[in-house]
Amino acid sequence: MKILGNIIWLLFGGIITAIEYFIASVILIITIIGIPFGIQTIKLGMLALWPFGKTTVQSQRSSGCLYILFNILWIFIGGIWIALSHFIFGIILLITIIGIPFGLQHFKLAALALTPFGRDIIDKK
Repeated sequence: MKILGNIIWLLFGGIITAIEYFIASVILIITIIGIPFGIQTIKLGMLALWPFGKTTVQSQRSSGCLYILFNILWIFIGGIWIALSHFIFGIILLITIIGIPFGLQHFKLAALALTPFGRDIIDKK
């Protein structure tokens, strides 16, 4: 079921979202200061390609204050807008019965887009 969900996700906007994330990653990585943020957008882009069957967890190494600082910077730089767009798309998709799984994936992406530092993406078991 997750393979079918991922294929439908790609056909109906997932590939566009992933390409936007990857373009933003290249732009951020070009600048030296933006490298950590570019790495996080790559992580978001990979999840935007294949969101079904994946989940995010708090990483074991995320106890430092650097993650908190980067998450605060990320929220102000663009994280709030990315999360808000995923939230709006999620609400729109939840209106239809067929769009419920895709809306839930947008909510998962919104949570990760808000604070991506200190989170890992793993396969569901």
